[in-house]
Amino acid sequence: MAGSDPVVATRALVKHFGPVKAVDGIDLTVDVGEIYGFLGANGSGKTTTVRLLLGLVLATSGEIELFGRPMPRSGGEVLHRVGSLVEGPAAYGHLSGATNLALLDASARMPAGPVGSSRSGRAARRARVRDAMDLVGLGAVGRRKVSAYSLGMRQRLGIAAALLRQPELLVLDEPTNGLDPQGIREVRQLLVELNHGGTTILLSSHLLAEVEQLCTRIGLLDRGRLVLQESVDTLRAPTGRTLVVTPDADAAHALLDGRVATRDGDRLLVETTDAAALNARLVAAGIRVVELGPERRTLEEVVAERTSERQAGEVAR
Repeated sequence: MAGSDPVVATRALVKHFGPVKAVDGIDLTVDVGEIYGFLGANGSGKTTTVRLLLGLVLATSGEIELFGRPMPRSGGEVLHRVGSLVEGPAAYGHLSGATNLALLDASARMPAGPVGSSRSGRAARRARVRDAMDLVGLGAVGRRKVSAYSLGMRQRLGIAAALLRQPELLVLDEPTNGLDPQGIREVRQLLVELNHGGTTILLSSHLLAEVEQLCTRIGLLDRGRLVLQESVDTLRAPTGRTLVVTPDADAAHALLDGRVATRDGDRLLVETTDAAALNARLVAAGIRVVELGPERRTLEEVVAERTSERQAGEVAR
């Protein structure tokens, strides 16, 4: 929502573990209604930052705000508006998935939303548990002991726990760990639907494909530093060059002498934004065109530019 305060904001956030600076001066903002992708290789500081936001560890220095309130001092006021899954789900293996959620629900503050106001007591709890289990595809196994759940099912249960109270902000750390491709698609669709319903989402991940398909804006961590914070549309905007793929690359290169920025086999990058005029010129010269269009950088290319080689490789996986 234009003009609204950020849902999440940090200023000069630092966290030391002994001599190691895990988080190094981060200025992070997540706005209302965003799906914010928090990218970085394993060990880059993503999970530590998420734990700082939720008050699970204390900052060495800097400021954190959730919904405009300082953390962790105002945790009691704002954390009931947040659903989270951090470092994998925890559950009692000897109890069913539904019972685990019911226990968690019983320990939480009542929500302010329509579910909490229209239902009360045990009926409300059963309804919330049932709805959350159905949302993540576990409705048919709610009475099964968690010890019999697969890794993917446990991950879904953790997401269900984060959704119990219809949070305004959903914070997920690697939510698709352990899921098969179908499960990943289902979680992706669920997050899109939740976001369309008004939920702001902070998604921490090292999977570029997941972030590229889901997120409206990204922050990129490299060894504890936030090296990039930008909208996905801006990062993927045309570069001002046109990609041409042709089996007649030699002829095309000669025709466009001085305008070809780079060539890789039958692929040429041409310094122009007028793709139509370029295509007409090539065709008029008898040059076959297989593909032609504006060049757009991929997130993998952006990450490679902004991070170390090792980190870029880990983030891309």
